[in-house]
Amino acid sequence: MFGSPHLACYSLGFLIILLNVYRSHSMTVAMKAQARWEVLARTEVFYTGTGLLVLGTLLVVSSFLALGFTGTFLGDYFGILMEKKVTGFPFNIIDNPMYWGSTANYLGLALIGASPVGLVLTAVVAVSYQVAIGYEGPFTEQIYQERRQRCKHK
Repeated sequence: MFGSPHLACYSLGFLIILLNVYRSHSMTVAMKAQARWEVLARTEVFYTGTGLLVLGTLLVVSSFLALGFTGTFLGDYFGILMEKKVTGFPFNIIDNPMYWGSTANYLGLALIGASPVGLVLTAVVAVSYQVAIGYEGPFTEQIYQERRQRCKHK
C-alpha cells in the first residue's frame, strides 16, 4: 500500500506520535478538570513526581537514540531489522524502557498535579503497555530468531 517498508514505518510512526500527543493532551485536560487530592499536595510528592519525569524522559530519549526511528516505531514489523538486539543503556538496566519511561512520565505528572484521576489514568496506560509487551515481546523474539536461523543456513 505504501510502496516501501520505510514509508510504511514512517507513516505508522507519525500516526503513533500524533496519537501520543492526543493521549497526553487528553490526560492533562482530565487531570486539570478534576479536583486535586490534598494528600498528594506535598513538597516531597512534587519532587518525587519531578524525579519520575526526569527518569522517564531519560529512558524514553535514550531508548529512541539507541533504536532509531524505525527501531522505535515497529520497523521490524515491516521487515526493517536491526543488525543485532540492542543491549546497551537503557536496555541493560530495564526491559522495555520506552514503555516504562512513558509510564514514569505520566505518573510524575499525576504526582506533580496531585491528581487522583492522573493516577488512575497512569494505571490504565501501564496495563495497556503490559498487554502490548505481551504481544510485542514474543513477536520480536520470533522475528530475530527466524533471522538467526536464516543466517545459519547461508
